[in-house]
Amino acid sequence: MSNRPLPWRLAWQQALYGPDGFFRRSRPADHFRTSVHVGMFAEAVAELARSTSAASVVDMGAGGGELLAALRDHLPGVHLAGVELAPRPAELPEDIDWMPVLPERVDGLLIANEWLDNVPCDVVELDPAGVVREVLVDAATGEETLGPEHRSPWLDQWWPLTEPGQRAEVGTTRDLAWADAVRRVDGTAVAIDYGHRAGDRPPFGSLRSYRDGRKVEVRPDGSCDVTADVAVDAVADATGGTLLRQRDALARLGIDGSRPPIGLAHTDPAAYLRALGRAGEAGELGARGGLGDFWWIVSDSRGHGRLDA
Repeated sequence: MSNRPLPWRLAWQQALYGPDGFFRRSRPADHFRTSVHVGMFAEAVAELARSTSAASVVDMGAGGGELLAALRDHLPGVHLAGVELAPRPAELPEDIDWMPVLPERVDGLLIANEWLDNVPCDVVELDPAGVVREVLVDAATGEETLGPEHRSPWLDQWWPLTEPGQRAEVGTTRDLAWADAVRRVDGTAVAIDYGHRAGDRPPFGSLRSYRDGRKVEVRPDGSCDVTADVAVDAVADATGGTLLRQRDALARLGIDGSRPPIGLAHTDPAAYLRALGRAGEAGELGARGGLGDFWWIVSDSRGHGRLDA
């Protein structure tokens, strides 16, 4: 890895997806818990697939294949495929496809859960003279310096910087990446991620890293995740998508976090415990301040999905 400072986008790309990158060696489940690790999430995705008559479900950034393995029980006869740079998990059922890149055509449903936040982008900062400059980083140490001036129509439209020291992650690469994915889908495409909209941008950016379940110093050396919140309004605008909070999307798909009636505990204790467990999972997926605050960016080329309500 080079010792000279690089633009964040290049260092980020190498750290996650280079020959020895983090996502080539690590499974997300080893480092953080996402919606796909909560059982009822697969039920919601399966309901969306059924409601849109999806012939296939493709999981973009499939990690360890957890979502696909769970969907296999819910969607018999539906083609399932994961897109992931890491090697195919040995325990994944043989009838689930595994590929390193998204196919040219997807007939059905494309799910990208916490994928866009790992699409590298330029990081910029407004200097004391009022000039937007690219932030450079030493990949080995994480030390940053300000580089050349950065001009960006995207930044002017979606994330203008007004005070010296303010920073932004320029979302052009993410808009383009999701637009390219959506154009391949005959059916429904859903990107699910943490993010922000105009008026609610983090003033100093949101770049951060995780490893082994905890937040660590941001360093693009391949030893940890590198992530940043998504400018979801810009992505939706680039793809003609609709924005929903996860809790609202799940409610439309029939995921109910209500506790079971206490009387069931007396008449059928086992059923009560099962229902209580399901309510707990639904509550986790829809929690305010947690997974429920995630955004769903939904594009439906057929216009008949449950999320159109």
